Amino acid sequence: MPQVNRYRGRRAAFIENRALRVTVLQEGGHIAEILDKRTGANPLWTPPWPSIEPSTYERAKHELYGGGVDAPLLAGIMGHNLCLDIFGGPSAEEAASGLPVHGEASRVRYNVQPSSSEIVMQAKLPLAGLQLERRIELDGAAVRIRERVQNAGGIDRPIAWTQHVTLGPPFLEKGATQFRSSATRSKVHESIFGADDYLEPAAEFVWPHAPLLGAGRGRHDLRVCTPAARSSAYTAHLMDPGLEHAYFVAFSPAARLAFGYVWRRAEFPWMGIWEENHSRTQPPWNARTLTRGMEFGVSPFPESRRAMVERGRLFDVPTFRWIPAASALSAEYWVLVIGADAIPDRLEWPA
Repeated sequence: MPQVNRYRGRRAAFIENRALRVTVLQEGGHIAEILDKRTGANPLWTPPWPSIEPSTYERAKHELYGGGVDAPLLAGIMGHNLCLDIFGGPSAEEAASGLPVHGEASRVRYNVQPSSSEIVMQAKLPLAGLQLERRIELDGAAVRIRERVQNAGGIDRPIAWTQHVTLGPPFLEKGATQFRSSATRSKVHESIFGADDYLEPAAEFVWPHAPLLGAGRGRHDLRVCTPAARSSAYTAHLMDPGLEHAYFVAFSPAARLAFGYVWRRAEFPWMGIWEENHSRTQPPWNARTLTRGMEFGVSPFPESRRAMVERGRLFDVPTFRWIPAASALSAEYWVLVIGADAIPDRLEWPA
């Protein structure tokens, strides 16, 4: 049965069956937990710092979260974060108007309505002029998620729309956790991505072998979590245009658990891989965080709205999506949780 409760000090709702428990946060709408009951593993990232309700954040009071434009987001982020209607930072003017990093969807309060097997979440994004509905439904050891974004305004709008899925320990383990994906053509972030970036900026490559920083240094296999003491990186990946469905899957040998997402490639043609491995020393990171984001959406890189629109296309594929005036866009994707002795080569859309 559904419950309205608290999760790590946050107002939350959850649904569960014999296989899984799914927990969502009321403020920010984050999917904080997809717990596999057989192993007790939640592959999603829980930050090592205290989490607070976004509505209670005050810059002068909450120095714990740092002084950057991303501090209000970091105060409440957890697990699977929805980026809408930007993926990345706001412009100076947008920030002055109150638009947070990755958009309003990750900070507003949702009307959460749990039932016996489904959670319905609704929110308004006042600055973007959008209305959002998300339906999360359990189906055995799978989770079906449907989203609908309504443009309440009278003008066409260019938007980013990214599922910022972030994995963390103990599921994520250095040198051990494995990954597979339907990625194809790929590109490294166009500038150095953090103090411990080890990949060649702006280098184009074919998944999964990313060029290491410096001429002739070889390549890194993105199919295995880095064993490095410290590292940071971001790579963008075009999902296979020849497939109707795109996917990624991660595998923990210790838990013997595969965890992945599958979605319609036409809806979300891009995936970004974000790596933070004890690299960021500023608060709240404090060089103690291991994460890997598997971030699929309509945009390849986290960047401002203006940069996204000016980029226009990468590998001849659009890097944002239009939502027409007084119209809606919909998307559907699935989370699959599979007990396994080895990583699956691919994931299939559930029948």
